Amino acid sequence: MTKNRPFHFPLPHWDPLSPTEAAKRPRWQSLSTVTVFENPWLRLERTQAIAPTGAAADYALVRFQNIAVGVLPLFDNGDVALVGQMRFAFDAYSFEMPEGGCAFSESPIEGAKRELAEEAGIKAENWREVLRLTTSNSVTDEMAVCYLATGLSEGRGEPDPTEVITTVRLPFKTALRSAICGEITDALTVATLLRVYQMVHDGELSEALTSAIMTGEA
Repeated sequence: MTKNRPFHFPLPHWDPLSPTEAAKRPRWQSLSTVTVFENPWLRLERTQAIAPTGAAADYALVRFQNIAVGVLPLFDNGDVALVGQMRFAFDAYSFEMPEGGCAFSESPIEGAKRELAEEAGIKAENWREVLRLTTSNSVTDEMAVCYLATGLSEGRGEPDPTEVITTVRLPFKTALRSAICGEITDALTVATLLRVYQMVHDGELSEALTSAIMTGEA
């Protein structure tokens, strides 16, 4: 995987242009770039650029030094585990699925396994990648990989020194409803809950898990 672009995001099949025509779409052009700030997690760049329209642009971009990973732990009875912690950016408490970052040199699934164990104290026998997404593609190049984990066993978590984490276990449909009504706002968690719900209706999960999810409380 190459740094800053480890994945290819294909265009949807209904793109009105053919692949050959789509490849000829006007692109952004970078004229000069300076690094304004950098730490182990991100780099802020300022670029003098030319937009696809031909207009000059003074563009700021946050380049992430890691891939975002998240995992939704799904128990056999249809419950999911979420973790709550205070988030600095919004000075607000947030319930989310276990998430974190992994180096470009590391396999995303290994990063997800580590975050699940550290934040929730959970290990899983079965892992399935369910979603890849960009988190804020107008001003950052952050990419995320999200997983569904089943065959769970619970232990004790080991949060980072800056984390005070609350772990909650609740029915999948309760978490989904909280995401839809805005009680859960973390983008990776909302997207993954919706993706798994779509998997249920498309028959992509086992009959036992599907039944447990659909009969759980809302």
